[in-house]
Amino acid sequence: MRKVTIAGVRRRLSRVRAVARPRTRLRRMLGLSAGIQDGDPAGPASLRSWLERTGGRYTAPYPLGWQAGPLAVEQPARVAAVVHVFFPELVAELLDRLATIPVTFDLIITNATGAELHLDRTRIPRVGTVRVLDVANHGRDILPLVSVVNSGLLDPYDLVVKVHTKRSAWRADHELAGSGEAWRAELLGALLPDEAGVQAILDTFAARPDLGILTGAGSVLGAEMWGDNQPTTQALLRRLELPLVEAELRFAAGSMYWCRGFVVQGLRALNLSAEDFEPEAGQVNATTAHAIERIIGILTAEAGLRVEEVGDVVGPPGGWERYRGDAARTPRARVLPFYLPQFHTIPENDLWWGPGFTEWTNVAPARPVYRGHHQPKIPRDLGFYDLSLDSTRERQAELAGEHGVHGFMYYYYWFAGRRLLERPIERLLDSDLDFPFCIMWANENWTRRWDGRSSDVIMGQDYRAHPAAEFLQDVLPFLCDPRYLTVDGKAVLAVYRPGQMHDFPEVVRGWRRAAAEHGIELHLLSVDVAKEFDAIEGSLEDNGLDGMLTFAPHNCLWSWLPHEGLEVDPRFTGNLLSYQALARDSERRFTSGVPDGSFPGTMVTFDNTARRQWAGDIWYGSNPFTFRRWLATAVRAVSHRPEEQRLVFVNAWNEWAEGAVLEPSDRFGRTYLLAVRDVVNA
Repeated sequence: MRKVTIAGVRRRLSRVRAVARPRTRLRRMLGLSAGIQDGDPAGPASLRSWLERTGGRYTAPYPLGWQAGPLAVEQPARVAAVVHVFFPELVAELLDRLATIPVTFDLIITNATGAELHLDRTRIPRVGTVRVLDVANHGRDILPLVSVVNSGLLDPYDLVVKVHTKRSAWRADHELAGSGEAWRAELLGALLPDEAGVQAILDTFAARPDLGILTGAGSVLGAEMWGDNQPTTQALLRRLELPLVEAELRFAAGSMYWCRGFVVQGLRALNLSAEDFEPEAGQVNATTAHAIERIIGILTAEAGLRVEEVGDVVGPPGGWERYRGDAARTPRARVLPFYLPQFHTIPENDLWWGPGFTEWTNVAPARPVYRGHHQPKIPRDLGFYDLSLDSTRERQAELAGEHGVHGFMYYYYWFAGRRLLERPIERLLDSDLDFPFCIMWANENWTRRWDGRSSDVIMGQDYRAHPAAEFLQDVLPFLCDPRYLTVDGKAVLAVYRPGQMHDFPEVVRGWRRAAAEHGIELHLLSVDVAKEFDAIEGSLEDNGLDGMLTFAPHNCLWSWLPHEGLEVDPRFTGNLLSYQALARDSERRFTSGVPDGSFPGTMVTFDNTARRQWAGDIWYGSNPFTFRRWLATAVRAVSHRPEEQRLVFVNAWNEWAEGAVLEPSDRFGRTYLLAVRDVVNA
């Protein structure tokens, strides 16, 4: 008989309410408006056109000709200037303006003139690396920017200033005041006024981690300037599973601004290509380029960042120096993703699932459940790796460290005195890889349903045969390692399902005694799970614990979504849930306060289609921008603590069969990692 729990009843009631909501609200939740069928208008950027073109093979293309010469910058600065050139006679003016940047910067020029550009570098003495990239006159200045983003060339930068050789002759006959020349001079004068003025702009970014875009006075526009761009905007947002809220539009008109690097780096998540843009025909409105100009503002807000005008926000002087290439960084928090070791073969998995089984066996055959669903999820930079190889873990640590990840929390599988999937962490222990780690005892049953419950068990916990006290003895070699993560000198050790163990407070006392015999103090954490997942009984103090860690989606809001408009496969009997609702509810709780000793956590997403295909749980609406906002809220929740106590957990580094992946993927590239780095370094 199935166990009836309060949490289970609440989830089922929530599901019923989701189905019963009024039709207009259902459409709004999915980003559909009454006037646009499925948010998918005709045009090159429509969802249907995009899916037909890609055929499930997600790419972020850029001109092939760029690969002929050097592209990546070996020693990048922290600031980049992106300049689009269509009118070569205006280049000298822009270079003089860029000379006001007070730190070393790299210059990336997209050249649509059809001729070779001749640059006088003496005008910009603080320039570092210069890249001049030829582009077609297509997609205004927006497609060239997207191509630079897709190439990865902008990935290293903390800040970007974006300008272009704009004439805007159409303004002479338009209701907007002023000639194109006067408008350009005014905007450039606001963004690159003189050295002191640019220092003040950098001061503001240094002091305001919530600042996303800074543009000239009068250049931030709102919903009054949609200009018939809603249909294409809505179709593009659907790629990120985001709704369009027309009234909340706030964007930088003219497409010239300073921005935090992630604002433009994140555009990689849209998988844009030249085929998304109309041919150039002198259009002044209602093109893909105009829609993306507005989307940049929308996604900035979605990322938890603000769009402001120069002078409206200021920072204390001196902050600009943090953008020098040699300036020291102090991370705002230590971000720790969970780490799954099931990417190498073991005899037990060969027996239970067939020879050669690893997690990749689940990942590769997954199929989409609804239109636009990202399945299968394919690894990009690291490929289908093997964790039995030291080189794999070295590459992972390098990639993580480059993007602000402090260390990994390894899932540790110990069943009644027997380790499973132990090879990666044992090899780590024997190596000299300088990267912090800690352990979560994943003390759940292994089942054929991949749900950790008590039916169809293939490897279970047996605390009678081997008491839980023995676990501490097993992990002592790891706890004693100098790379093991500590808080105030205490080794961080988490337990997934503490309520499974009889007299857990006594177990904890035994662990502390055993650790103390080896000179180790413990910072013991329970994972915040529901009662049905064996949460602790009583308070943390009663159980001898130091705190909890958030492991989303456990004990988070489960808000069911309707299937209308998504073309859900009729075979799907699982749960479709709202990532947006979960993230906002979690942010609300973090803002209310996280108890001392406990630590907040976020998730990239949760989607176990790869394990359960038509019966899985899928959180619709996950994307790098919402993730960045949620992570930033978690970091703010611990920002008042001493540095040692600022831990934030993320689900996960490499849970590929559950979709919770910070590692680069075919669909999102490095955008989730770039979001982490931006939050940590902001």
